[in-house]
Amino acid sequence: MARPSHLTEQTPVSARRGTNLPRLKNFNESVVLDSLRRAPDGLSRVELASASGLSAQTVSNICRRLIDQGVILDEGTVVPSAAGVGGKRRTLLHLNPDAYYAIGVHLDPAVATVAVLNVTGTVLAERRHPMHDVTEPDRVLADIARLVSELVDSAKLPRDRILGLGVAAPGPIDLDSGVIIDPPQLRGWGRVPVRERLAELTGLPVILDKDVTAAVIAERWAAGPAAAEVDTFVFFYIGTGSGMGLVVNDTVLRGVSGNAGEVGGLDASCTTRDLAEEGVRRGVLSGLSLPVSPTEAEDALADLVRIAHDGDAEARDIIDGWARRVGRGVAAAATLVDAPLIIFGGPAWTLLAERFLPIVREIVDASPFVEKTRETVVTTSALGDAVGAIGAASLVLDTLLSVQPQSLVLQ
Repeated sequence: MARPSHLTEQTPVSARRGTNLPRLKNFNESVVLDSLRRAPDGLSRVELASASGLSAQTVSNICRRLIDQGVILDEGTVVPSAAGVGGKRRTLLHLNPDAYYAIGVHLDPAVATVAVLNVTGTVLAERRHPMHDVTEPDRVLADIARLVSELVDSAKLPRDRILGLGVAAPGPIDLDSGVIIDPPQLRGWGRVPVRERLAELTGLPVILDKDVTAAVIAERWAAGPAAAEVDTFVFFYIGTGSGMGLVVNDTVLRGVSGNAGEVGGLDASCTTRDLAEEGVRRGVLSGLSLPVSPTEAEDALADLVRIAHDGDAEARDIIDGWARRVGRGVAAAATLVDAPLIIFGGPAWTLLAERFLPIVREIVDASPFVEKTRETVVTTSALGDAVGAIGAASLVLDTLLSVQPQSLVLQ
């Protein structure tokens, strides 16, 4: 099954989301694919018509095309419970998990992570590469291209079935041009054309977005239970940087420039460097001087958490103080968008979750602003440390295969 030739074009999907990934399917086909993606046990054509709002004839025609292309599978039967034994048997349709693949890269100042997903959002392989010196963008991007090539080879992926490469990076970014604009944690990355250079180095179509936005989309595509039952939620990302992603009515809020998610105004910013540097200033962490580099901060945070776990009151006060700030920030955000779910994730979250979660839950539960007519769930992403890379691959799947209402707007 060849990748459609138009996938190599450099035409953006829309002015609001810079990318060189054109749409793979038309709007109605995307509606069918999205319905099947949300039903892992499969749907019949009748159920697809009901779920999608399309006519039975339209669904039948679309399914025939997608089956011929190998994108969906026609397998198995089901008897409607109301029809009994004599009822008409209906064929179940599923997404073909091996129809296409997507690759994602999380460009974090401390570590680069690469992941491969199939079209159903299942993670097939991932690899991490420490970033000891990120001051030379050309060398870093060449290393990332090599990691991508090695992962494609080791996973034995047919290149003609790879839809593209997604890149999750710290902001600010320019979505239209695919450029990173002077991220605070990436010295020397002033207006680096990441999308263009990685497309040249890998030979793949490339899409670039903020790391927190990618993490949010990962929850919609690959995470499963937490975000599957709701269409509005808050995602708080903690890594070398931090940010907050918002999904409202199943739409990711990006903002005018695509850089929504900065949490400084909520006094909720929380990064590995923040925690490590406070540990140094208060004498809990020895052997480090300020400022702390991203790689040093990652190791220092692990030490700070270990010291707190061993009972050091000062270390506990540092971590708990940041947990309270973040708790107040996510409570305010959940109130703003009326979200029933708050998800935490990111490379640093694994270390902080044990102390953060109880504090954040208590603050959210006690907030006079959080909606009291229902429970607001606070939980951890099921995707682990690789949520950024998984989200980057999910950007590709989401852009090409999900329902995009803006595609109906006449250009």
